[in-house]
Amino acid sequence: MRQFKILLGTLFGAGYLPRAPGTWGSLFTLPFIYLFYWVSPQYGLPLFLLITIILSLWTTSECVGKFGKDPPSFVMDEAAGQTVVFMATAFHFTLLPDLIILLTGFLLFRAFDIIKPLGIDKLEEIKGKYGILADDLMAGFYALIFLEGSILMYQLLPL
Repeated sequence: MRQFKILLGTLFGAGYLPRAPGTWGSLFTLPFIYLFYWVSPQYGLPLFLLITIILSLWTTSECVGKFGKDPPSFVMDEAAGQTVVFMATAFHFTLLPDLIILLTGFLLFRAFDIIKPLGIDKLEEIKGKYGILADDLMAGFYALIFLEGSILMYQLLPL
């Protein structure tokens, strides 16, 4: 069971990839986000967010035990945070526009997760698995606001 939790916590090994494992974990989450939205536009993303939050909380202690405090290899928290970004997004099932939305949301999330502005860094002070997860969820929330604001601005621009 320990190895299985570590496998899930590293998002099937994405967390082992060199240089910025959190970026890899976030990137590898995008197809799952799109798939869950495609299966159910109304319930897919809330379900996937719930799954990633539960898996993050369930696997944290095993990964911390193996890799140390808030380990870079543990990326299930990034999967949860990355999912938050798209909770208000409507995909159109048209390749290029949806790909632009996914990549923009990905870049916004990574920026907020790395820079940790607007109090995100304070959430890391929460002890244990909740602190490890909380900063990613807040980074996802800020990225959601910026993504949806960008989409709205684009729609309002006269072309």
